[in-house]
Amino acid sequence: MSTQPIDGGRSGDAASTGGVNRVGSTSLAREWQRFTPGQRIGRWLVWLGMVAACVWAIRSIDIIPEFLADAPEQMADLLVRMWPPNLAHYYPTVHGALVETIHIATLGTLMSLGLALPVALLAARNVCRSRVLNTLAQLILVSSRTVNSLVWALIFVAVFGPGPAAGTFAIAFRSIGFVGKLLAEAMEEAAPGPLEALRATGAPWGSVMLKGLWPQVQPAFWGVALFRWDINLRESAVLGLVGAGGIGVVLDDAINFFHWDRVATILLAILVVVLLAEVVVTRIRTKLL
Repeated sequence: MSTQPIDGGRSGDAASTGGVNRVGSTSLAREWQRFTPGQRIGRWLVWLGMVAACVWAIRSIDIIPEFLADAPEQMADLLVRMWPPNLAHYYPTVHGALVETIHIATLGTLMSLGLALPVALLAARNVCRSRVLNTLAQLILVSSRTVNSLVWALIFVAVFGPGPAAGTFAIAFRSIGFVGKLLAEAMEEAAPGPLEALRATGAPWGSVMLKGLWPQVQPAFWGVALFRWDINLRESAVLGLVGAGGIGVVLDDAINFFHWDRVATILLAILVVVLLAEVVVTRIRTKLL
């Protein structure tokens, strides 16, 4: 009867342990890299393209170095001419134009809500099952957002002539895309349970929308309406630069005649109204939502 040497077992264990250590050391020796070589090349190409686009843009807008270096001095001279503001010019000229601006923003927002709601119903895929109508509604919303408010104002000035009517329609048509898109997304996020339950009881389409969808969409509706009115109030202040009424008309006249003290008064009035509107909208949203 032969016995195996004890050292042989130990040597086998040492050999196996050494093999594990070699495997572990090999795996630990690998260098971790966040990006593959192809990804690194792609990132460098993206950065290179961005730099090239910036250089191309700077060269195309034709910046005159002398004017750029003289800009701080010109700005300081302009501020000196604007101070002190001519507060006597506020009433009635600036005040009347400011009230007209608020009316343009308010009526334009109300009109946009009435026009955007049916488009949002057609754009929501859980409300309208027709892909053709969904695509048509999305096209209307995108078209409204694509055209800037000043461009809409130019179009309606050509249609209605200069005045607040053109500004009101410009604000309304500009807001359709914004309001309609957010309302359509809110409708699509509504829970389907209440709608299916009402349909199962045989409720008509109007009752399903009024009792099942509207309670879920109502907070988003009022939030979007208030937010859009705040935006429209700011946009209405510049529509007068193209003849669409509001305080922009008074501002354009003051700039053209170099009445910089009156310009300062108009800018201060716009700033105060915008700040007050921000406070009012925030408090209303807090109480409603």
